[in-house]
Amino acid sequence: MVADAKPPHGFVTRFAPSPTGLLHLGHAYSAIEAWNAAEDAGGTCLLRMEDTDTTRVRSEYEAAIYEDLSWLGLSWPKPIMRQSERHEAYTEALDHLAMLGVTYPCRCSRADIRAAITAPQEGDPQMVDQPMVYPGTCRSRSMADAGSGDAIRLNLESALRLLDGETLTWVETGPSHAGQHRLNPDEMRQVHGDVVLARRDIGTAAYHLAVVVDDAAQGVTHVIRGEDLFEATPIHRLLQALLELPVPVWHHHALVRDENGNRLAKRDNARAIRTYRDAGLTPSELTNLCSTLTKQAATLKQGN
Repeated sequence: MVADAKPPHGFVTRFAPSPTGLLHLGHAYSAIEAWNAAEDAGGTCLLRMEDTDTTRVRSEYEAAIYEDLSWLGLSWPKPIMRQSERHEAYTEALDHLAMLGVTYPCRCSRADIRAAITAPQEGDPQMVDQPMVYPGTCRSRSMADAGSGDAIRLNLESALRLLDGETLTWVETGPSHAGQHRLNPDEMRQVHGDVVLARRDIGTAAYHLAVVVDDAAQGVTHVIRGEDLFEATPIHRLLQALLELPVPVWHHHALVRDENGNRLAKRDNARAIRTYRDAGLTPSELTNLCSTLTKQAATLKQGN
């Protein structure tokens, strides 16, 4: 694929929030990790707006993102990339994957998928204990049959066959997964299956496709994100190979969690950055709080 923008050179990373709620402490920690890594390397940290979920995106949330990041002392090159303006790039990527024969349309609802997975399977009584992986109901459909109500899925088996024995590797520098990793087809079948690449509910690229296309377009050399996305990396590495995109270094950092070890969510406004701002905390105090909660979560995890 041809890059659609001339990206910066050297060390390039990004922070890519969705304007669907207020940023919380976990976002602050991730943003600071990315900006500090770029600063230490003499590189660039970009801001990207993942604003494709039109049912939940709000202009006031986007304004709050800019305000909170500025309050933390973070700045970024302008203009920023907006996923809502990149339909053409995602369509080009989907067309390329369709040409390779590794996509198919899917009309299954979540209820359909759940029913298919939990239904008794002849000769396979343990099916209900398997992970929630798409069972391939629509796999035989052709892209020529795709309609406006369909999602587009990756045909994992067809994609793996295209590798023709090639081993895909990548480098991870995060605290829990440092080292070289390689794509494990059997694990991908069990954990991922035929993931959605484009979502019918909003008519645009889903996360897995958008993130690899955008990272390549922006020249991202180092992907810095939370460890909750570590398991998504094999899918992203496979898509990069299929789309002939450059391979970054990944760094999955620890997550900020509450005192009980639970992951933070946008609906928990008590943990929103502006809640702490309004309470009088300084940016450095909030940064220290993020580090403290992260260390507490790691200790709690080790104790379990």
